[in-house]
Amino acid sequence: MGHGNSKPRDGGGGEAPLPSRFSRFRRRFRHRSSSDPSLIKNIAAEDFAGIARIEIIEAEMKFKDRWLACLSLGERTYRTEKSENTEKPVWKSAKKVVLEIDGPHIARISVFETNRFSRNSLVGYCDINLFEILSRESEDNREELSLLDPSMSSTIVGSISISCYVEDPIETEKSFARRILSIVDYNEDGKLSRSEFLELMNAFGNQLAVAKREELFKQADKNGDGLVDMDELAILIADQQEKEPLISTCPVCGEILGKYDKMNDMIHITLCFDEGTGNQVMTGGFLTDKQASYGWMFKLSEWINFSSYDVGLRSGSSASHILVIDRRTKRLVEEIIDGKIVLSMRAIYQSKVGLALINTGVKELLQNISEKQGRQMNSPESAKDIPKFIEFFKDQINMDEVKYPIEYFKTFNEFFIRELRPDARPIAWNDRDDIAICAADSRLMAFNSVSDSSRFWIKGRKFSIQGLLGLDTCSSDLSNGSLVIFRLAPQDYHRFHVPVSGIVESFVDIPGYLYTVNPIAVNSKYCNVFTENKRVVSVISTEEFGKVAFVAIGATMVGSITFLKKEGDYVHKGDEFGYFSFGGSTVICVFEKGAIQIDDDLLVNSERALETLVSVGMTLGVSKRKQATEEALRFEKCTLET
Repeated sequence: MGHGNSKPRDGGGGEAPLPSRFSRFRRRFRHRSSSDPSLIKNIAAEDFAGIARIEIIEAEMKFKDRWLACLSLGERTYRTEKSENTEKPVWKSAKKVVLEIDGPHIARISVFETNRFSRNSLVGYCDINLFEILSRESEDNREELSLLDPSMSSTIVGSISISCYVEDPIETEKSFARRILSIVDYNEDGKLSRSEFLELMNAFGNQLAVAKREELFKQADKNGDGLVDMDELAILIADQQEKEPLISTCPVCGEILGKYDKMNDMIHITLCFDEGTGNQVMTGGFLTDKQASYGWMFKLSEWINFSSYDVGLRSGSSASHILVIDRRTKRLVEEIIDGKIVLSMRAIYQSKVGLALINTGVKELLQNISEKQGRQMNSPESAKDIPKFIEFFKDQINMDEVKYPIEYFKTFNEFFIRELRPDARPIAWNDRDDIAICAADSRLMAFNSVSDSSRFWIKGRKFSIQGLLGLDTCSSDLSNGSLVIFRLAPQDYHRFHVPVSGIVESFVDIPGYLYTVNPIAVNSKYCNVFTENKRVVSVISTEEFGKVAFVAIGATMVGSITFLKKEGDYVHKGDEFGYFSFGGSTVICVFEKGAIQIDDDLLVNSERALETLVSVGMTLGVSKRKQATEEALRFEKCTLET
C-alpha cells in the first residue's frame, strides 16, 4: 500500500503460473495484512516471512536537482547514491531486508534534494505496506508510488518507481552457492576441478566437509565428468544444508554459524555475502533517513561536537540526536531539535557547573523567559512565525489533520493549541472501558513500577510518586503503582485527552519551576524535573482501574496549563481534557498497583530506554482488575458445577 496512487504494472496475457512457494508467501502476506494487528502478539520465531529485495528504480520530480533516496524499515535505513542534476533521477539501487510476520513491515521511502554545504532537504516521501505489495501478483514486481509533501500528505510532489519481491529461499541458497564457486574458480570457467573443490571444502571450516571431501565431490559430480559446475555445487549445498550443513563459518565475515538454527544461518549468509561483495548498491549503517541524508558539512560539525547516533540511555543524555520508535510503523524516527539548544541543555543539566547555575538563579531565569515568551506568542505579530515553524518540522506536522487552515490562526499560540479534525485520532476500543488509551501525541515511556522507571529512565535525585503527586493526593496503592510518561515536543498536537473513563475527583495545583522535559534533563542526575516543575494533578475514579492520577507538567516556554473539565464531571476515554500553551510539556499517568497490564511493546521499548512515538487513541493497556474478576467468576462457576 503506497500513499496516493499505487499502480502495479501488470503484463499482458500468457504469464506463466508462479511457483507454489511464491503462492504460499503471498497467502501469508495476505493473511497478515488483513488481520487485526492488536490480536497478533508473541508470534514464534519460525514465522519468518522471507527475504525481500527492494529496488528503488527512478523518480519523477517537479524541478531539477541532485537527488538521493532513503529506504527505512524498522531500526535500519539505507540510501542510494546521488543522482545527476535532473528532474528524473535514476538510481536502480537495491537492498535485501528480512521480513517477519510480526515485525516491521511499513517501509518509508524518502527523497531528498541535496545541498553541498549543509543538511539535505526532504522533498517527498511514501509509506508502503510490504505485506500488501508482496501479496499482489505482478509480472515485473514493479510499483508506481506517489511522493507526498511532508507537511501536507494530500499534496503530491512527484512519483517514484520501485520493485519489490520475496526471494525463494531455495533459489537464495543456490545463488549463494554460485557466488561461493566464483571465489575459488580461479580459471573462471564456471566449473570446479577436483583440487578446487577440495580447497573449497577446507575453506568451509567444517570437519564433516573435510572428512567427506572425496565422497561429496562424487556426490556433486552428477555427470561424472570430473568437474563440478555451478548448478551441481548449488544443489549439493542446498541439499546438504538440510541434512548436515557444510558451511560452519561465514566466508565473508568469519562469523561462526550454527549458533541458532538453519534458518538464521541462511539469512546471515545471504545478507552478509551481498554486503561483503558489494552486490547491493544501497549503502547501509544508518538508523534514520535524516542521518543518512546529512551533507558533509553537517557531518563535520557533528563530529566536532562529539555527538553520536545510538538508541537508548547510553547516548541519550549526551548525544544531540534523540531517536524514538514510531509505534505504527516500528521505524526509528529522529526528533528535530536545534543544535545550539542541545548544547545549552547539556551545559545546564548534565554537569556540576550546570547544577550550580540551577541553584543560583537559573530556575527564576527560566520562569521569566517562559512568561515573556508566552506573552510574545500571544501577540498578533507572532502569527508570521507559523509558516517557518511548519517548515522546520515539515515531516512531523501534517496540516491535513488540522481542523482549520493556517489563515485561521491570529497568533502563534492559537496555532500551537490547534484542534484536529474529528476523525484524525480514532479511539481504540471506544466501547470498552477496560482498555486504556494513550493520552497525548507524544513520546511515551511506560514502567510497571517506580524502581523500573529509575533504573531505565528517570535519573533525577530522589524521584518518587509521592513527590510527584503530593502528600494529599498520593495513596499507598498509587505510590507503588505503574507509571506512564507522555512527553510532548513543540511540534506535537498539544491537547491532551482522557486515557480512561470515570469521574474527575479533584484538581490540585502544585507550584514549581519550568525545567525542560527533554530527555537530556530527565536523564540527568543533577535535577528532579518531574517533581520540581509546575504541575496540575487530577485524580480520576474509575470502575476498571481504580484511582488514576493524571499529572500535567509544565516545562520551559510553557505559558499555562488549561483544563477543560471540572471536578465531578464524568469523562469518557478519548474526551479532550485540556491543553498546554507554547512549549514542550509532559503528561504522567499513575495507575494503582496491579490495576493495568501495559501493552508489551511499550514496556519492551522502555526497558531499552527507547521512547515510543504514539498518538492519542492508541491502546495503552488492559485492566487487570476486570481480568481478575472474570477469572474469579469462572472459578466460582466451575466450583459450583462440580
